[in-house]
Amino acid sequence: MSSLVVADHDNSSLSDATAKVVSAARQLGGDVHVLVAGQNCEAVAQACAKLDGVSKVLLADDAIYAARLAENVAELVVGLMGNYTAVLGSATTVSKNFMPRVAAMLDVAQISEIVKVESPDTFVRPIYAGNAMQTVQSTDAKKVITVRTTTFQAVGQGGSAAVEKIPAAKNPGLSEYVGDRLSDSARPQLTSAKIIISGGRGMQSGDNFKMIEAVADRLKAAVGASRAAVDAGYAANDMQVGQTGKVVAPDLYIAVGISGAIQHLAGMKDSKVIVAINKDEEAPIFQVSDYGLVADLFKAVPELEAELAKLGL
Repeated sequence: MSSLVVADHDNSSLSDATAKVVSAARQLGGDVHVLVAGQNCEAVAQACAKLDGVSKVLLADDAIYAARLAENVAELVVGLMGNYTAVLGSATTVSKNFMPRVAAMLDVAQISEIVKVESPDTFVRPIYAGNAMQTVQSTDAKKVITVRTTTFQAVGQGGSAAVEKIPAAKNPGLSEYVGDRLSDSARPQLTSAKIIISGGRGMQSGDNFKMIEAVADRLKAAVGASRAAVDAGYAANDMQVGQTGKVVAPDLYIAVGISGAIQHLAGMKDSKVIVAINKDEEAPIFQVSDYGLVADLFKAVPELEAELAKLGL
């Protein structure tokens, strides 16, 4: 029994998520191989080779994988599945794009966003916005799995796997890359940040987000937002934390003016330490927070920024 992990990367560096997917794959038993599909991505393959538990790295370095289009990557993965009983990817935007196509081409059910491996064919995944856990057992010969990486510990980097170059699969010609329009920020990305400070409806306007941005700059933190804040136009869509946004698990999560709707809690409740600032002492956010401050955020947040400044941060 062997598993194939599809690496998450940007052609130059490996995402932290991949080490956590490898952790899940190791629990299935058998050999773990990692597929790196991209262009000019030799450095990514070498990084994968250092991950503990990886016995081989497959490198498909070709221009058709530069943008990792779903159609092209799926064709490659399906062509390799004769040698594997399971393929795993992180529950991120890229994997969510091509993994369902892989499952359809293999004619099997996808097992989405697992948080625990019970056995090689049995997994636990959240349902109802994380309010219940579902144990699923798959009888499919090939398992197609996405992993919610916030619940798995990353493997170490003491490995020395061999890197094997493989040819590109046939280009199905169903899509072509046009371009990206990316937001430019010096702050860390939400999904990889160690510290996140998020604002909710209580911020009252987009201009008021400058207050939490000042704190974020002091802490070198990422800035997030609740769905209510995004829907109100206070923050951009890519800042949304929650069931329909980004699922995060930083070392420190600071929720400012966020009441704690189920949708939001589903995206951040696995954070190591949760701090809530809200003037409503009955707000649901206080039920999951480690530290809570019942206060007017328009007074508390500037005071927090001032204290951080005194500390030289």
